[in-house]
Order: sequence, then C-alpha cells, then structure tokens
Amino acid sequence: ALADFHRFDLSSFRFKLCTSAPFAAGLKADILQRWPGGLCEFYGLTEGGGTCLLAAHEHPDKLHTVGRPAPGHDIRLIDEQGREVAAGEAGEVVGRSGVMMSGYHNQPSKTAEAEWFDAEGKRFLRTGDIGRFDADGFLVLLDRKKDMIISGGFNIYPSDLESVLGEHADVAEVAVVGVPSARWGETPVAFVVRKAGSVATAAELLGWANRRLGKIQRLAAVELLDHLPRSAIGKVMKRDLREGYRERGGSP
Repeated sequence: ALADFHRFDLSSFRFKLCTSAPFAAGLKADILQRWPGGLCEFYGLTEGGGTCLLAAHEHPDKLHTVGRPAPGHDIRLIDEQGREVAAGEAGEVVGRSGVMMSGYHNQPSKTAEAEWFDAEGKRFLRTGDIGRFDADGFLVLLDRKKDMIISGGFNIYPSDLESVLGEHADVAEVAVVGVPSARWGETPVAFVVRKAGSVATAAELLGWANRRLGKIQRLAAVELLDHLPRSAIGKVMKRDLREGYRERGGSP
C-alpha cells in the first residue's frame, strides 16, 4: 500500500509464503504483479489433517482457489449426513495426513465433533469450511460452515454476497453475516467499511447490491463501520458482528 513501493529494490526476493487467514484472489494477483519470486499459499488446520498448496506463480488462473491437496494428504468433502458428495458439489472439507492431533485436551466431546471416519474407518478432521473441487482438482473455499446462512430454506454463502459488494467503487472491506429473522429464520446483513473520502450511504449500497443479487440472496440491511473486528491473525470475527448487531437492536 506504500505510495513509493516501486522505489524499493526487491530483486533478491525468491519466495513468499502465506497461511492462517483468507487470501483474496485480487491480493494474490497484486503481489504476483509487483513482487518478484514465487508465492505459495498453504490451507489447513492448526490441529493437523489435510493441507492444500497453491503455487500461485505457477497457476495464475487459480488464484480464487487454495490449491490442490499436498502430497500424502487426503482431502474430501462431505454433506450434512457425513456422506461424501458427488464430484463438483459443495461440502464440508475434511482432511487426513501423517500429522494429526490425537484430540483436544480433556475435551472428548469436542474431539468427537471434530472427527469424521470414512467407510474404511480412516480418521479425518473436520475443518468447518465449505468448499468444492473444480474440474482440475483445485479446492475452492465457499465459506465457514457455521457462517452459512439458511434463509427461507435456501443456503446462502456470505462470500457470494461479499464478492458483489466488494465490486462497488466505494467499498474498502465488507463482511456478511446471517441474523435472526422472524419471517425467514435467518437473513443476510452486510457490514461495510467505506474507502477514504466516500460519502456513499448504507441505503445506496443496499440498493446497489440487491439489484445485482439473486432474489433469495438479497441483503436485509447494510451497516457502515469504521473497521471490521479481527482476530490476532487477521480473521474477521463474524460472531462479534452478529452479536453487536443484535445488541444495537437490529431487526431486519
């Protein structure tokens, strides 16, 4: 983001690695364009299990993915009933590798919730992420399972809505969460950080987005924030957004 970024000599740079937080395709493209050397993204769990690798410099057309399973790592997708999904369908990402936690300390119930076993009894760890494999075997992440919004019986993935709002010229950052709705069960609300100097109103952003979203995806409200709450490793804390909205009396 430095205005004089171009003046620095980065010719000795050979390789860059990224993990632990979402890595937007646009940012990957920007880094590939402005920094020399390779760029590799790692996707996986602190607890172990399967890992995916994306050598972004080798696959510039796959920047919207987190890559393919690493050698020796088994990544699969399962539905709500624990069955493996058909090719091309979305499901929860589960992984297995040579390095996996034995369990959460003194929390057997939590450990059981994190495990999935295939038909042969092989143990996998649940990631809590929803994804799908493309035709080339690259994993596309759609959302966190717990963040998926079920509105009127339809599944809504916040990332789809965030992608649309993120295209608006006045939007710097956006996060979408599901909030309780008497009519729909849940309904999506967007939290937006505007770019410096923007005077766009919440109502303008709401109308702009809903004209571009499908009928079942439409946002119930847009709230403007100075910044999005983030964890120590940079992940947006959607629970804080949801709880804050409720505490402020939001009722779409």
